[in-house]
Amino acid sequence: METLLYAAELVQEDGAYKLVVQDVVRDTVQITPVPKSAVDRLPTFLSVLTSKLGSAPVRSRW
Repeated sequence: METLLYAAELVQEDGAYKLVVQDVVRDTVQITPVPKSAVDRLPTFLSVLTSKLGSAPVRSRW
């Protein structure tokens, strides 16, 4: 059985980026600004993370 613990979204609003992370268990939300340079590197970061942790199945949006 799968249990969702956290949900994250990267949002662009008025040219600025923010990361929205919901802690589903505690029912809290944290929002933090993210520089565009970090957004641009996100695919590379995810690729490195996947290679270090092993591949995980791709999930579609629930």
